[in-house]
Amino acid sequence: MVVDDEALVRSGFELILSAAGDIEVVATATGAEAVDTVRRERPDVVLLDIRMPDVDGLTVLRQLRALPEPPVVAMLTTFDADEYIVTALRSGAAGFLLKDTEPDQLAQLVRTLAAGGVVLSPKASRAVWRGHPGAAGADDAEAARVDLLTRREREVLVLIAEGLSNAEIGTRVHLSAGTVKDHVSATLSKLRVGSRVQAALLAQRAGLLDAGRRHPDSGR
Repeated sequence: MVVDDEALVRSGFELILSAAGDIEVVATATGAEAVDTVRRERPDVVLLDIRMPDVDGLTVLRQLRALPEPPVVAMLTTFDADEYIVTALRSGAAGFLLKDTEPDQLAQLVRTLAAGGVVLSPKASRAVWRGHPGAAGADDAEAARVDLLTRREREVLVLIAEGLSNAEIGTRVHLSAGTVKDHVSATLSKLRVGSRVQAALLAQRAGLLDAGRRHPDSGR
């Protein structure tokens, strides 16, 4: 389901996603219509505009997260340093997409969300944290928690930050789904975060993704 105040954005996203054979856009809506439409249509994934004139996207997000069976919600934004993104991620959003995301990437990002992964642009998320008041002061203390992780947990953390679901992580590192779930739970606990998206952001702030790109075999 796509929620945006602009009809052109709604129709554009619907057209692109409907072209994927395994994705059905069950509805599009404005912010004011969003919660009632989600209750009625029960989508698995909601792409939600973060800035809307009728109802603020953060308000809609909180209402959706309060539903008995909330959908996965990713925020849509035009700006890669939107100050609202940090609040949205802390409020339970599973990530964010820039509205100028390439059409051929959009369907895959929705699949990632549906599979339980997170969607974060490394460039954009770094910009978000740099522009968030107070974030820099917390970097050292929070990033230091990464040192508490075992090598396997650090490897799992990097894969979480890359947007992989538990099943995909298991395939990548040759572990059972149950073992991956245990590693994910231990990782979130040691990092003192409440969600995969918060763990992913912490991994980026700690430089794990940059290190992984420089040393692709370092986690093995």
